[in-house]
Amino acid sequence: MGHMLDIRFIRENADLVQKNADNKSCKVDIAQLLKLDGDNKVLQIQADELRQKRNANVAQSKGGRPTPELIAEGKAIKDQLAEIEPKLKEVSTEFIDLLKKVPNMALADVPVGHTEEENVVIKTIGDVPQFDFKPLNHAEIAAKYDWIDKERAAKVTGSRFAYIKGNLVRLQFAIINFVMDTLGDEQILAEIAKTNNLDVSTKPFIPVLPPYLLRTDVYDAMDRLEPRDERYALQVDDLWLQGSAEHVLGSMHMNEIIEESQMPIRYLGYATSFRREAGTYGKDMEGIFRMHQFDKLEIESFTTSENGLNEHLLFSAIQDYMMTKLELPHQIIQKCTFDIGKPNARGMDINVYLPGQGKYRETHTADYMTDYQSRRLNTRVRRSNGDLELVHTNDATAFALGRIMIAILENYQTADGKVMIPKVLQNYLGGREIL
Repeated sequence: MGHMLDIRFIRENADLVQKNADNKSCKVDIAQLLKLDGDNKVLQIQADELRQKRNANVAQSKGGRPTPELIAEGKAIKDQLAEIEPKLKEVSTEFIDLLKKVPNMALADVPVGHTEEENVVIKTIGDVPQFDFKPLNHAEIAAKYDWIDKERAAKVTGSRFAYIKGNLVRLQFAIINFVMDTLGDEQILAEIAKTNNLDVSTKPFIPVLPPYLLRTDVYDAMDRLEPRDERYALQVDDLWLQGSAEHVLGSMHMNEIIEESQMPIRYLGYATSFRREAGTYGKDMEGIFRMHQFDKLEIESFTTSENGLNEHLLFSAIQDYMMTKLELPHQIIQKCTFDIGKPNARGMDINVYLPGQGKYRETHTADYMTDYQSRRLNTRVRRSNGDLELVHTNDATAFALGRIMIAILENYQTADGKVMIPKVLQNYLGGREIL
């Protein structure tokens, strides 16, 4: 299996790589990694030389009668190999483990920061709604119409699960259809690209219903398995429940070579996703803001290296476009080094205003991984000139359906306790205006 950050790059830029790890608050000792790299090389050379000697010794012995000298030499070689091989295995394992901990390099324009507070608001879109009544939160609104039943879910499954019912289910499917129509429309994508001055393909996204389980080695190669206490394991089968459709979309083309003419490959994946939400006890317990199980539409793409950053910017622009179409007040955030995550080169969020909470909360994230994932997944592109290169991967939220429904319930509530339907979704709900 390949590695995440190219070891040649690390050798040539040790200080930069260490500084980048520090900026991301990733604890990793690059000097120690390079020492192991050196030890590994020395042991590898010694082992290779001994194996060559052993082969020569065996060939000579086979030629005629093995002389006492040849037998003695053979035994000496065997003893030396028996000493070196376990050392090599140990150093090599330690080296790989440490190399896996080295985070992807953040792009130059990522703000350096060590807390979420250092993320930067790039743009605020839409006005915070002014109500002449005290707005309810989504849980209070849903309770009126019996749209969310957490009590029965707790009885059947446990906390942080829910039965979603009635017209809220219809609203979810309306949103799904709106997203499929939007991302399947080349003209809309061309319009988004043009508005944002992006020179980027307008190829539509292919809708995908992926498997919800993945193998340990694949999850690890995606670099999305850790922290493991966030993931649900099916130990008997050596499988994991995915925590986002991107986990099973990004790994689709593992060990494949894609022709440049097929790029970009773009998917819109729908998955019921599972997260333990470890360490969030007592946090966002009301309603369906933070659940163990939630439905999510995710976009994923594979591009050539020179198109990766524009693809990332397109993904963020698509998120903004869909939020604007739903007329939801939101902010576009550029995440700082601390918050973008280990495999990311750059990251953007969208936060929506929730009147029931009186603040902006995260609904979207967009991750640009450069070739960090594809190096381990071994997903390559054959360029038109025949060269093989690692692809660049991007993933982003289209909508986390629970959170976007929360935003609609709270922003579209009326004084008499009704919920209006965003104009762009009314056709998907038989032309109705009220949920």
